[in-house]
Amino acid sequence: MAGPMDGVKVVELGVWVAGPAAGGILSDWGADVVKIEPPSGDPSRTFQRMLGGDMPTNPVFELDNRSKRSVVVDLARPEGQAIAADIIDGADVFLTNLRLSALNRLGLDYESLAARNPGLVYCAITGYGLEGPDADRPAYDIAAFWARSGIAAQLTPPGGALPFQRGGMGDHNVGLAGAAAISAALFHRERTGEGQMVSTSLFREGMYTIGFDLNILLMWGLNMAVGTREAMGNPAINNYTAGDGRRFWVVGLEGDRHWPPLARAVGHPEWIDDERFATARDRAVNAVELIAALDEAFAARPLEEWAEIFATEPDMFWAPVNTLDDLLADPQTGPSGALVDVPDGASGTTMLATPVDFHGTPWSPRTLAPSLGEHTDEVLAELGRTTGQIAELRASGTVA
Repeated sequence: MAGPMDGVKVVELGVWVAGPAAGGILSDWGADVVKIEPPSGDPSRTFQRMLGGDMPTNPVFELDNRSKRSVVVDLARPEGQAIAADIIDGADVFLTNLRLSALNRLGLDYESLAARNPGLVYCAITGYGLEGPDADRPAYDIAAFWARSGIAAQLTPPGGALPFQRGGMGDHNVGLAGAAAISAALFHRERTGEGQMVSTSLFREGMYTIGFDLNILLMWGLNMAVGTREAMGNPAINNYTAGDGRRFWVVGLEGDRHWPPLARAVGHPEWIDDERFATARDRAVNAVELIAALDEAFAARPLEEWAEIFATEPDMFWAPVNTLDDLLADPQTGPSGALVDVPDGASGTTMLATPVDFHGTPWSPRTLAPSLGEHTDEVLAELGRTTGQIAELRASGTVA
């Protein structure tokens, strides 16, 4: 199943996760993604050693690089820069998360490439954007997305320790934004024939992630407090612990609608009209008392039993706090399409799917991530290089 991007050629000059994540999404969707790597390889290949020691596979690299083709080109050499430009000449999309100054030095800036290929969609994923004092500042997602954009601070209770993000959270978010921008630009080109530059950044993506808070500050001048479970103003939006130690969130956003089913579920229908809890204001004023009472009630049963009780109340909105093992065992994970089998020449390797499905043009992964330089000869042959020319380039160290 080819996917909606079948026939689209993408050239990716990406490192670590953000750029390759956007390329990986497009590759899943059927695009032919040619990954240009330096002789040392995309540094994301080192995750295998960094995280797994002598483990035989590289799950982090595989997630963002399956179904791509790898070409090794030494861009420090003028001949390598010329080869890269030739590859991009035949592309619909050029995708990169290298810094702008490096791209300018290599002759791979938008103006240079668009002069050769006017229909090119050029996607730049940066740390902090294309303009401003930090436009060329290096950034990992924990810096630009997590720390500087405000996310970490907004998740830190007063006096609490700063939380750590999980690996690649900002990178994968910005990868989705990059793939969306490319798709929109290709749609525009389909109608007008015009290529263009599109961009997104970890910094902007982080701010958008906490846009709820930021827009309240911009429009009302108010900072939203960081919630603590012991004093949530609406106890029907809070996390609780069942008698077996498993935790879960109750999500009763609409007080008048969601409070009665919660009270009935915990076996206290009398609380619905109790003067301490009858209105949203009453529940906010007496939140500490109500949360303690709910804690006591929930401690009486394991989560499995609570799930059965919650199911009797159509307006009881809740979700378990899953560990990764819980998640893989969750009966919704498989049917949701979250897992995909990637062809590996044997029985297939199960991986996480990218989070978009197309019912008219379904996609499926084609191959595992390429080995370093696996497709160099193939791609150079497509450019018209002869076997002898490829051998000379390889002997000079320009390609590998």
